[in-house]
Amino acid sequence: MLKNINPRSLILVLLGSMVLSFGLFNIHSFSGVTEGGGLGLTLLLDHWFHISPAVSGFVFNMACYAAGWRILGRVFIVYSILASVGFSLSYSWFESMGPLWPHIGETPLFAAILGALFVGVGCGLCVRAGGAPGGDDAMAMSLAKLLKVKIQWAYLASDLVVLLLSMSYIPLNRIGFSLLTVLLSGQLIGIVQEFKLPRWLRGTKGSAINS
Repeated sequence: MLKNINPRSLILVLLGSMVLSFGLFNIHSFSGVTEGGGLGLTLLLDHWFHISPAVSGFVFNMACYAAGWRILGRVFIVYSILASVGFSLSYSWFESMGPLWPHIGETPLFAAILGALFVGVGCGLCVRAGGAPGGDDAMAMSLAKLLKVKIQWAYLASDLVVLLLSMSYIPLNRIGFSLLTVLLSGQLIGIVQEFKLPRWLRGTKGSAINS
């Protein structure tokens, strides 16, 4: 299995997880604009139970990866675990530094677009490498294969469920911005996955999610 691990893909996974954690901490956690799926769930737990996404995200991801081990494949799992560890460590580092834009919530439209940019690029780099920074990616693929549905419907379902739960602490008008950032980040993930990277960074093209 180790002979199938691409060093350039490892770089993309670590870079992507750092970009993602930067956006989640500095934008989403201070703007009132949340993400769907596992990312939104970590913010929900952070708000109501004061559980850091560095902890809840790691536990959630490990549970999803363990459940989907046989379906996703071993190389995908290796990249995904690395992405999860990289996300947790970098998020903790950003927490220790403090927020760069503590008042970004005053401009929710800007926060939604900027947040989608970081999430889309961060997740897109990880997906391009052949892994996933969040357990919801593993969960969505497993559900899609088990239920014989397209994977985008599995993603959309998880996003909508989390957004509905997030209405318990996010005003309705902010949920609209959250829906915007979810839709934009999803499109950006696809764009980054197909974007032509510098040769030294070209790892495994495509993703096990789409296989």
